[in-house]
Amino acid sequence: MEANVLIIIAIGVGSLFGLWLIFYFIPVGLWFTALVSGVRISLLQLILMRWRKVPPSVIVNNMIAATKAGLKVNRNEMEAHFLAGGHVKNVINALISADKANMALDFKTATAIDLAGRDVFEAVQMSVNPKVIDTPAVTAVAKDGIQLISKARVTVRANIKQLVGGAGEETVLARVGEGVVSSIGSADSHKSVLENPDSISKVVLKKGLDAGTAFEILSIDIADIDIGKNIGAVLQMDQANADKNIAQAKAEERRAMAIAVEQEMVAKAQEARANVIQAEAEVPKAIAEAFRSGNLGIMDYYKFQNIQADTKMRDSISEVPAAKSKDNKASKK
Repeated sequence: MEANVLIIIAIGVGSLFGLWLIFYFIPVGLWFTALVSGVRISLLQLILMRWRKVPPSVIVNNMIAATKAGLKVNRNEMEAHFLAGGHVKNVINALISADKANMALDFKTATAIDLAGRDVFEAVQMSVNPKVIDTPAVTAVAKDGIQLISKARVTVRANIKQLVGGAGEETVLARVGEGVVSSIGSADSHKSVLENPDSISKVVLKKGLDAGTAFEILSIDIADIDIGKNIGAVLQMDQANADKNIAQAKAEERRAMAIAVEQEMVAKAQEARANVIQAEAEVPKAIAEAFRSGNLGIMDYYKFQNIQADTKMRDSISEVPAAKSKDNKASKK
């Protein structure tokens, strides 16, 4: 008895699994939903989608949405886009939105934008409802040396034709910042910029900053302008400090050269004194030689000594008292 119960339970479980397997590979419910929605697709195609690793619900539901919106889409193209890694739902939603907004967007262009890594549905929405981008604070200096810090708001609209290969928001912000800097830098005075901030917008818009980007710039509005530092005065102060340091360095160089010359003169004077002392040392030798050769007598030598003594006495009498005191102190030391 128990064996029969187990067999019945096994048969029931196997039947349920078989039914689930049949309805998984043969989605009758999905086929019926497509049929009543006006989408012509066979059960064989739905089964083959399973074998091609394409979820039938994704293709059928999006075909129903497109058909109800009055669009004609090709099932093979949708499957190919899914197998290529695209987002079928985003593409169909973008096509529906573009059709309601009277925008020219075909399936091929939409899939190309989607495969390029951009959100095609968001791009269509941005084309209908422009987006406002706030730029970071841009710092620039006018010709009078005053620094200005400005913030701008850029209103952009997606350019469907250039979404593939076009530059993104970062490029637009960089170009707008460059335009603001050049516009403020060309102004003669910061006051003129503060009085007419719209002049910045006009100059920037004339440059065609949206060329080669995925956006179309509608307007550039200066949201805020603040006064920063007086860069001209700071540069002048820095230049003055640099000139002062250069002058001090040159003066120090001249002082060092003067000290070197002075030391050189002292050395030359010492050398001259040494030469004099050396010459005076030769006098006794010459006198001794004169005695030996008979050219000098004893009386002549005494006369020479008396003359030297008289000379020293006259020199001591003619010396300045201050010089004498210095000589005495030097002798005591």
